[in-house]
Parts: sequence; C-alpha cells; structure tokens
Amino acid sequence: MAMREIRVVGDPVLRTPCEPITTVDDRVRGLVQDLLDTVDAEGRAGLAANQIGVGLRAFSWNIEDEVGYVLNPVLAEVSADEYQEGDEGCLSVPGLWYPTKRAWYARVVGTDLDGNEVVVQGTELMARALQHEMDHLDGHLYLDRLERSVRKKAMQALREQL
Repeated sequence: MAMREIRVVGDPVLRTPCEPITTVDDRVRGLVQDLLDTVDAEGRAGLAANQIGVGLRAFSWNIEDEVGYVLNPVLAEVSADEYQEGDEGCLSVPGLWYPTKRAWYARVVGTDLDGNEVVVQGTELMARALQHEMDHLDGHLYLDRLERSVRKKAMQALREQL
C-alpha cells in the first residue's frame, strides 16, 4: 500500500480512544499494510493506527528486525515490580525525548487478519514499545506519563517547536 504521513501532537485523532475492529475487510487489510509499510523505516519501533489518522485498534512494531502487527490488542500483563526508566520519544512528538517510566516486561494479546490469536511479549525496548502503542490506542501520549517537572519542560519545548 503506502507509507503514510504521521499525525503530530495537536491532531485530535491522537487524543481519541480507538474503536475495536469488528470486521476484517479490505479497508482493514489496507490499514495493516500501511502500518507495516510505515513502521518499516529507520528509527521506528512502533506505530498505532491513530498515528496515521485511523481510529481503529491496531498497531505495528519494528523491534530488533522483527516487524509485525496486532489487531484489537489488549495489554494482558506487565511486570508489577520491575520497571525501566529511559528516554522515550514518539513519531507524533518529533524531536523530543524524555525519561519515561515503564514496566520492564509487557505482554499484549490480540488477533491477526485471519482471526488467529497473536501474542506479543518482551522486555526492555519491546515492553516499552508495547506499552507506548497501547497508550496511543487509548488516546494517550507518552508525555502524559512524565513526572510533573519533566512534563512541564516537555510542554515548554513542544510550544517552542510549534
């Protein structure tokens, strides 16, 4: 299909929770191909459907040479007592990276285009990406997770960019 334009902070689609996919049709198949094509570029770890303007629950990932997608994902498990804190960025918040606390491990369960169960899990970068993309599908940006003082600096930097 095509590499799609990334929606950036300020676009209301990024703050709107995505709807479940109820029917896999040509539109959904095209969406999946666009998610895969768009995430398959240098420096991209994940991409939620709303980041390309589609309010459906789907995302793709590109972590350590593994590219994939999941429909109607649910964050099934995160490590409750092991965390990571590292700089996080977002294609929809270009050029800004801030320390963001995430669970060290995450597991997402959803389906593929044929209705088969998809389980995606991992630690460190994969866990961070899974949690990040799930936040997108719920209408949140990583900026929402920043500690108050860091968030204040991030919002100032964001205003200076606009």
